[in-house]
Amino acid sequence: MPHHLMNLRHVPDDEADEIRALFDAHEVAYYETPPSRWGISMGGFWVHDDDEAARARALLDEYQRQRYEIQRRAYEEHLARGESGGFWFMLRQRPIRTLAACVAILVIMGLSLLPFIRIG
Repeated sequence: MPHHLMNLRHVPDDEADEIRALFDAHEVAYYETPPSRWGISMGGFWVHDDDEAARARALLDEYQRQRYEIQRRAYEEHLARGESGGFWFMLRQRPIRTLAACVAILVIMGLSLLPFIRIG
């Protein structure tokens, strides 16, 4: 019976490439199904054998732990340098774009709620 190791929906290309290289380096007999363009099927990495699934899962868990640590450090470095942040950061960096997005959100909310407001 096939074992689904990992969902490929919203996985960056560099991460998928690293996982393929990891499986190839450790000679994991896997196969891959691509995610659909419209988000209907998830795609993923699969194996057939139970033992192979356990070995691949252990490799994948270790890889994801390491990737999490690397990405977390990079995010914290960006925050420390002031290169990323939340709403106020975006407002300071790109005020017109941020305000335009806020106005668009308010317009969409208003149009969505208008039928309900008119009922009352």
